[in-house]
Amino acid sequence: MRQHRWTGWLAVVVLGASGAAIGSGGVAGAVARADAAGTVWLCRPGIVGNPCTISLTSTVVPASGARTVEETAAATNSPFDCFYVYPTVSAQSTANANLVVQSTEIGAAASQAAPFSSVCRVWAPMYRQRTVASLATGPDPTADTVAYRSLLAGWKDYLAHFNDGRPVIFIGHSQGAAMLIRLLASQIDTNAALRSRMVSAIIAGGNVAVPTGRTVGSTFRNIALCTRPSALRCVIAYSTFPGQPPATSFFGRPGQGVSLQSNQAATAGVQVACVNPAALAGGTGALEPWFLAVTSTAPPPPVTTPWVSYPGLYTARCKSAGGATWLQVNDVGPSGDTRPVVTEALGPNWGYHLDDINLATGNLVADVRTEEAAYTASHH
Repeated sequence: MRQHRWTGWLAVVVLGASGAAIGSGGVAGAVARADAAGTVWLCRPGIVGNPCTISLTSTVVPASGARTVEETAAATNSPFDCFYVYPTVSAQSTANANLVVQSTEIGAAASQAAPFSSVCRVWAPMYRQRTVASLATGPDPTADTVAYRSLLAGWKDYLAHFNDGRPVIFIGHSQGAAMLIRLLASQIDTNAALRSRMVSAIIAGGNVAVPTGRTVGSTFRNIALCTRPSALRCVIAYSTFPGQPPATSFFGRPGQGVSLQSNQAATAGVQVACVNPAALAGGTGALEPWFLAVTSTAPPPPVTTPWVSYPGLYTARCKSAGGATWLQVNDVGPSGDTRPVVTEALGPNWGYHLDDINLATGNLVADVRTEEAAYTASHH
């Protein structure tokens, strides 16, 4: 019987709350600081205990069991920046979180954003996101606006004081994806100068919408979906499911669920975008999942590196049916494969949402690396 993996950043949050370190040189007890403009940075180059720069050493666990260890270096001198917006993690009791860095935000950044430090310098401002308790009560446009304005302030601080004209990759998941959609739509999409410095955006679990059958329009006027590996100023957007999302799903269906956090209420003539990070030009591709070892029950012997990866375990393909569009993830592990598999931990309406990023981490990092090469070539 296949084991089930303890899911993604949710597990990191639990471990972080108990004071456990994450990987070698872990981030438990990390302290981020406010800058002169008042932005509190979860991740930024040079801060002590940066969760986005933990070790990227990974144990590769294939179905055969013949393990290897891979070392991945951080790109500390990269000419590219990544701007990361974390998902809903705050367990505070108020409608909007404060800006105190807690284990929840640390866990999300370590699990989702740290691998991108191999291709960029990662910046992640704290923002006054809607809390888990707030989202459980249903739509709250006022609280969503508070969250967005807080993120916008962090972006403007970064742009004014730290960017120095550097090209940027945007990364957001879940509520972070919804806030990133609002940021891109208001600050980048209609600003040609800023758009020229955008390499790409990864918007996972955020319900980017496009006119049915098209690659641009609706959510963004000028920023299109990525349709080939070397495309620039484009979006990789998707939500992972094991099958067609239910009619009540929060993801994959326009005008509902997470769409409402980015003011996307349209349901007619539009569809939720899907770009396969494992095959940007379309079709089926092999996923390259990466998980923090503390979150994954790999088969014996114990994994001693900070990360574990499982090649040949999943494939993915974008699918549309019944008014939904999603990234179909299939378990293709061979008979007798004892490696752990993801589950719909929060129920069918969520699909594999908690693992949207980690299921495709290797692919996404490779996509960014290819896009950066294309950007560099186009500016020489």
